[in-house]
Amino acid sequence: MIAPMIDAPDPARSAGTRAAERAPAPRAFDAVLCDLDNVVRFYDTAPLAALERAAGLPEGTTESVAYAPEVDLPLLLGRITADAWVESITAGLTDRVGEERARALGRALADAPFRADEEAVSLLRRARTHVPLVLVTNATLQLDYDLGLLGLADLADAVVSSAVERVAKPDPAIYRIAAERAGVPLDRCLFVDDRQENVDAAAALGMTGVLYREPGDLRRALGPCAEAAEATGTAAPRPERAR
Repeated sequence: MIAPMIDAPDPARSAGTRAAERAPAPRAFDAVLCDLDNVVRFYDTAPLAALERAAGLPEGTTESVAYAPEVDLPLLLGRITADAWVESITAGLTDRVGEERARALGRALADAPFRADEEAVSLLRRARTHVPLVLVTNATLQLDYDLGLLGLADLADAVVSSAVERVAKPDPAIYRIAAERAGVPLDRCLFVDDRQENVDAAAALGMTGVLYREPGDLRRALGPCAEAAEATGTAAPRPERAR
């Protein structure tokens, strides 16, 4: 009986196949666009909650007044100052607690202390060694000052603020501005935000949207970009920094 002929494996082909199998999947994005509040920056509203309890109000009452669109949006579009915002909050609460206490509640919200989440900051700094990073935030005209207080003035390649651009998420215009600042097409942007409507708006433009709840969400979305690239010399070219 003659044994069947068996082709010997091609060493070059086998090595190439193995290399292809080990190669990482192509990255789905070329820039990270990230929200600030409730992703990177978090406020301590415990002092405000104590004032609300003392006034006989349910916790969260002040925020429900302050963040109503007709009260909040003028601030976020840079049309009014933080002091004017406090006065609007005062007007919305005066009937319930009197003017003096209402103003104290508004001021406590406006002056609430804040901190940066170290894990989220670390992940974003690593991501920036691979791709451009742009902060996209509905913020006040104090944003640059606040970033300085947090030690994050150099966190991103660009900061797109609603108060400066005079347009707020989820308006498509602010996403287009952010992609332009990053220097990449809309469909090559990874967008991270804690509000579903903002993520949905990004996805409608072709971006990869990530709803943020905790740092693990960001880590999973970044994939290999969650690791620093300095040691490999593969850091991404930086777009021109713009505010």
